Amino acid sequence: MPRYAFAMRLLLVEDDPMIGEAVRDLLRAEGYAVDWANDSDMADAALATQAYDLVLLDLGLPRRDGLAVLRDLRARKDRTPVLIATARDGVAQRVQGLDAGADDYVLKPYDLEELLARIRALLRRAAGRAEPVYEHQGISVTPATREVLVQGRPVSLSAREWAVLEPLLARPGRVLSRQQLEDKLYSWRDDISSNAVEVYIHGVRKKLGAGLIENVRGLGYLVPAAPPRGEGV
Repeated sequence: MPRYAFAMRLLLVEDDPMIGEAVRDLLRAEGYAVDWANDSDMADAALATQAYDLVLLDLGLPRRDGLAVLRDLRARKDRTPVLIATARDGVAQRVQGLDAGADDYVLKPYDLEELLARIRALLRRAAGRAEPVYEHQGISVTPATREVLVQGRPVSLSAREWAVLEPLLARPGRVLSRQQLEDKLYSWRDDISSNAVEVYIHGVRKKLGAGLIENVRGLGYLVPAAPPRGEGV
């Protein structure tokens, strides 16, 4: 049974086709949207073009291993939660992975219930790790509690309005494409209309003001980078 009103998007990095297919199908059955990369080059390309809520990263990749993917990700200041997968006897590898910036690890072969529990725990932790308050031109947003104030007055957003706003708030100043935002609206049981992103962005703008979500012609949308506290907004 899916646990989310809209799909959290995960990147699975696994070179073994049987394991990859099984884990992908398991995660999709749980209601996640899953992209599967079977080598480090595919993983790098996916991470460069798509915003993910979590990465499940096998460290034992051929050629360029998962540690290199992880180090490059953290070098770009990307804080996407990473759950590394290692063999039971790979203690040194687990230590290297955690030191390189992994958020947690899981042992292979997988215990599927443990894998799902660790993914849920990391997603919960990441939600609480978001910037505590985003402020812009009289708007104050606390993503962890979904509290929104406009000129000090509380405003309520729908689940789907949050679905397009939250990924933008997580990366202020960074453009997300229409497709990336559409992915956040994906539900295993719902069809998404061709103009869904525009509809929900219009709803957010109507409630919070036209200046919060900016169009970047031909590329997508962004929210402005919030100025440091103490500067005018």
